[in-house]
Amino acid sequence: MTGLSTCGAVCGLLLAVSASAQEAPSQATQLDEHPVADTVEFLAGGAVAFGLHEGAHLVFDAAFDAHPEIKAVHFGPVQFFAITHNSAVSARQEFAISSAGFWMQEATNEWLLTTRPNLRQEHAPFAKGMLAFNVLASIGYSIVGFARAGPPERDTRGMAVSIGMDERAIAFFVLTPAVLDAYRYFRPDSAWAKWASRVSKVGGVVLILK
Repeated sequence: MTGLSTCGAVCGLLLAVSASAQEAPSQATQLDEHPVADTVEFLAGGAVAFGLHEGAHLVFDAAFDAHPEIKAVHFGPVQFFAITHNSAVSARQEFAISSAGFWMQEATNEWLLTTRPNLRQEHAPFAKGMLAFNVLASIGYSIVGFARAGPPERDTRGMAVSIGMDERAIAFFVLTPAVLDAYRYFRPDSAWAKWASRVSKVGGVVLILK
């Protein structure tokens, strides 16, 4: 059970753009940045991260011959879409399909924060857009998971049902690496945050063995 609220993604990116625009204005001036072009690059980075999230679901759908399809779903008055699949998959396959988007987000964040630990100081709107989307999307999903709200196609519910775990526990596993990665962005020299983030990501994958 997969899918991501397009409305939520856009709102999250707009919040991130606002935060990015407020960050270190003097530094931005020194780097002679172009706000409009930077915003476009930032949003493009978020869009690519969104595509990678959904693409990861599709890769596992294809690997397990799950016959994915697009379905219109509602979250209150908001209509968006979800990529769903048939139910003829095993519990572990279901968990992998539902988790794939988060795994991709976490892997992308790890790559960015490991290869570019001082990303915050860089003039890199595209990379920052990717990181912001990944963090905000995970936080958004975890909030919905803690509330056990939203359409039944939501990823956190698919993960929880497939391994017989409370969805609020799944939300914790989704939220923890996102918060730690955000902390690493602002505190790149924190060794404990780096390793806690990595352990939490591995822990989320290991749940497939439950």
